[in-house]
Amino acid sequence: MPATADRYLYLTRHGHATADESTLTEAGRRQADLLGKRLRETPITAIHHGPLTRAEQTARLIGERLAGVPLVPSEPAGDYIPYLPRRQELPPESADETLSRLAGFPAAERERGPGLAQEALTRFTGTVEGDEPRHELLVTHNFLIGWLVRAALDAPKWRWLGINHANAALTVIRYATGRTPALLLFNDTGHLPADVRWTGFPPELHV
Repeated sequence: MPATADRYLYLTRHGHATADESTLTEAGRRQADLLGKRLRETPITAIHHGPLTRAEQTARLIGERLAGVPLVPSEPAGDYIPYLPRRQELPPESADETLSRLAGFPAAERERGPGLAQEALTRFTGTVEGDEPRHELLVTHNFLIGWLVRAALDAPKWRWLGINHANAALTVIRYATGRTPALLLFNDTGHLPADVRWTGFPPELHV
């Protein structure tokens, strides 16, 4: 049986984007650069990113601070609905509003999402073969971060809803043999100054 080693999965949401989501704003570029500076001393071996421009640009800017670390495009790191809950799974007081909101997303994001979400779990989580721990960064979107965090916590599948992540904040999950996944950091914005810390978060969630 091959040896297995720990995986440290670093998760970040892309930097702040323009209203049409076609590119990063100046704040978003600054966020990405600051996160890159924070990760300079971390032994990241790969930067995986979703196919959309805002994720690719964020990954590239972070990569400019991490010499020699390859950028790896990945469709499962994209933006989609990872799981469509059934009404009976949801809290009764919010079920109608939640289902209505999810129905407003493009059909492709709803229909292809669960398959991509399962592929993301297979590709990015769990221990790795070998003797050395692996540190990987995943530049993705709010929904997939929520999905991976809820999986690490063994929460119900619908519970990806309501797990919010700020632009260019940092979450770290450790996967170790014989142990449950450990959420080491969640939505850490310590590297972001106050003027760019809360982009991507509604005002009621600013704390």
